[in-house]
Amino acid sequence: MGQKQDELLKRIQKLVRKNQNLLSMNEMLRMAVNELSEKNEMMQLQLQEAHMEVKVKGGELPKVQERVKKYNMATVLFAYIAGFKHLTDDVSSEAAMDQLDEVLIEFDRVLKKYKIHKIKTIGDTYMAAGGIPVKNITNPIDVVMAALEMNMFLNQLRRIDGRSYWKMSLGIHTGPVTAIVSGKRKITYDIKGDTVNIAHRMQGVGDNGKILVSVMTYELIKEFFICEYYGKMPVKYKGDLEMFVVNGIRTEFSLSGKGTLPNALFSTKFKLLQFNDLQELILDILEKELPAYLYYHNVKHTVDVVTEVELIGWAEGLNDEEILLLKTAALFHDAGHTVAYDEHEYHGTQLVKEWLPGYGYTQEQIEKICGIIMATKLPPQPKDIHQEIICDADLDYLGRSDMIPVSNTLYKELHEQNKIGSFNDWNKLQVKFITGHTYFTKTAQSLREVNKQKQIERIRHLITDD
Repeated sequence: MGQKQDELLKRIQKLVRKNQNLLSMNEMLRMAVNELSEKNEMMQLQLQEAHMEVKVKGGELPKVQERVKKYNMATVLFAYIAGFKHLTDDVSSEAAMDQLDEVLIEFDRVLKKYKIHKIKTIGDTYMAAGGIPVKNITNPIDVVMAALEMNMFLNQLRRIDGRSYWKMSLGIHTGPVTAIVSGKRKITYDIKGDTVNIAHRMQGVGDNGKILVSVMTYELIKEFFICEYYGKMPVKYKGDLEMFVVNGIRTEFSLSGKGTLPNALFSTKFKLLQFNDLQELILDILEKELPAYLYYHNVKHTVDVVTEVELIGWAEGLNDEEILLLKTAALFHDAGHTVAYDEHEYHGTQLVKEWLPGYGYTQEQIEKICGIIMATKLPPQPKDIHQEIICDADLDYLGRSDMIPVSNTLYKELHEQNKIGSFNDWNKLQVKFITGHTYFTKTAQSLREVNKQKQIERIRHLITDD
């Protein structure tokens, strides 16, 4: 037991540091976004004024303004569709051109499926980018999955007059890009920079049927895909760039072990990575929309619970999918406060049903998450291990050394809404509640129960006779 407790304490320290870093990063990002927004608005005004002045002086009408956006991590795909040189004026050429239209329509469908933005088609070259216009951490995986599906579609195309017309070489590179955004009703993007140039050059050195990725992309996808070293390509001012060929999905993550279609384990691993994007988005919403009187049910509490369910979940032996569902439930468990204080658990489940289908969660997973959230409604009455874990994580502070200062923030929150009377009344209520409370999981009982009993005695000493 001693060794297990030492391991848990080490995990606690690691997760607490992660918790603190996340809060610090969230605040820094918030300040940076505000500062950048102000600078961006000022620059846009200055550019518009300068543009208008030049056009008016030149006697021309102003055109639609272009905007510049920076993306620190995008994944660019260049695909060259070989086959045009074999076309002639015979009947089969007409059939081949019809088939090419079919190919391009299918490629557009695949990009849409993986939320990849098509930049343009230049003759027989197809260009797209993941992580644009919506930034996300999964774009390297999204683009490689799309490339595999595009390649598979070409390989399965019917032959025309006994011939396969279309072959494809692909180059994929991840890095920063500059996007030129234009249009009002229909927004179009064009991207520039070394990342674009490198992806284009990689496509040029790759063989037909090969999906070539740079070492930067490889490092971000290697846990999901089978990759083989391909060689090096010289890049001006950057030295030699290592390249890899993607041969398919890793066996353990592929349906029937064939390496072509993802299985449930792939989906779970992907969602655990994608959770970072979802968490950043929801925390930003909470930061902006939670009422000012929420001194306890704030962003810090949400981060605490997300961290704690992961810790307890590990210790209780849960698998990756169970950890994912718990972390997602913890992220949303107090999000309903953006709608109303009372019945916030129910409102949180409605937000789950609104948001999670867009992140690939199944209906079964969504219902499970909603049940976990509703279990946090007081008094806690969990029905399974997942609900027990979130109940323990939600009231983890009862057995922590900072219990009293944390509980004081809850008193302040309730008092400002006229839901509690004097501080003395609050302490009496706390003693009654904590005395009747029990942690459900063995992990929480081991880590928090002893200290919780000490807190009861400390609070009793604060109570005065009326």
